[in-house]
Amino acid sequence: MKRFFQTIKNIFSIEDLRTRILNTIGFLIIFRLGSYIVLPGIDAVALEAQLASGANQSGIFGLINTFLGGSFSRVSIFALGIMPYISASIVIQLLTVAVPQFSKMQKEGESGRKKLNQYTRVLTIFITAAQSYGYLRTTVPNELILSPGFFFTFSSIVILVAGTMFCMWLGERITDKGIGNGISMLIMIGIVSRFPSAIVQEFFDKSEGGALIIFILELLALFFVVVGVIALTQAVRRIPVQYAKQVVGNKLYGGKRDFIPLKLNSSGVMPIIFAQALMFIPPLIAGIWQDSDISAYVGSAFADFTSWQYNLVFGILILVFTFFYTAITVPSNDIADNLKRGGGFIPGIKPGKPTAEFIDTVLSRITLPGALFLIAVAILPAFAVLFGITQNFAQFYGGTSLLILVGVVLDTLQQIESYLLMRHYEGMMKSGRVKGRSQFAAA
Repeated sequence: MKRFFQTIKNIFSIEDLRTRILNTIGFLIIFRLGSYIVLPGIDAVALEAQLASGANQSGIFGLINTFLGGSFSRVSIFALGIMPYISASIVIQLLTVAVPQFSKMQKEGESGRKKLNQYTRVLTIFITAAQSYGYLRTTVPNELILSPGFFFTFSSIVILVAGTMFCMWLGERITDKGIGNGISMLIMIGIVSRFPSAIVQEFFDKSEGGALIIFILELLALFFVVVGVIALTQAVRRIPVQYAKQVVGNKLYGGKRDFIPLKLNSSGVMPIIFAQALMFIPPLIAGIWQDSDISAYVGSAFADFTSWQYNLVFGILILVFTFFYTAITVPSNDIADNLKRGGGFIPGIKPGKPTAEFIDTVLSRITLPGALFLIAVAILPAFAVLFGITQNFAQFYGGTSLLILVGVVLDTLQQIESYLLMRHYEGMMKSGRVKGRSQFAAA
């Protein structure tokens, strides 16, 4: 306990770190306050009755509500949160692989990244506008609207777009002025805000049925799932490397080591975030054409996160994005070039292209089981619901919520750890090292 308080004292004794932590807290408070500001033209009394009935708090809409910290069901100005921005980021990252012009911009350094960020922001506006219309048609019943009509729809779309852009700005400020991972931090704080009510609901649900022992077993199972997720994010495969004269790729390898550390899950939780952002789109779009048969099928299949159609598509998306994001974050050609320039080599493998192909092969072999484990954890909530766990608590039992929480917490601890060790303070962990999911070059 004494060591814990000493670590807290050390953290706040570093002026830059203290300022960044306070900035982060301030931005998160603004984000949470905004999630309680209801859209103009909504009947507050009727909305309160809808919230009490639990509408839009089950199925896929309940999952969206968890990610957005309840702002989705509260018809808030932040009702769509940061999700449209994530969808736009997915599109732009795919274009950097498929379109030479975007690929060239990505390689132009800071100027290229600024151009890509501008394209992402513009695309976010269009995606948010489309999703806003679907949101208003799908989840906001007419009885909540004081004056239905074109003016309400148009003004609400403008406000929702502005709300998403403001959330995006908050995320960027947390990254620049706070402790980093701004977008992930906004998602995490929304998830955390829903956890206390979910666990209390589960406790009373089990206690009323005289099954407190089941509740204790659920908590125990949750503990083991958390341990498994942490192990997944920390697992490393070491490829032996022979150094000739100097350290090669210090940024990638982290110092004087005789191996290349390739993580079992190099992409962290980004495949989950990307896949989940796409899974939110079909129910919202289906609501625009509510009377069609296709819309009815899509709505029934993808509005329930326990359906086999939802979990099948979700799993495929996670698999695809895991390999895609790993290829971006761990560039085998760059690693091979760094080794060759520094006079290093992998024993038994020729420098250059053969080295890159060998690293690709190893990455593929270790990424597949990592992706399958990621899928297994992601679809756990569906099985948890089938075993009688309430939907709100099941979302934390496994799945996207848990993976994002673990990933963001590890990354945040790593950032703080770096500041402490840089100032020659004792680290937060006895090992002196907290391994987040950003061990390789920044994505």
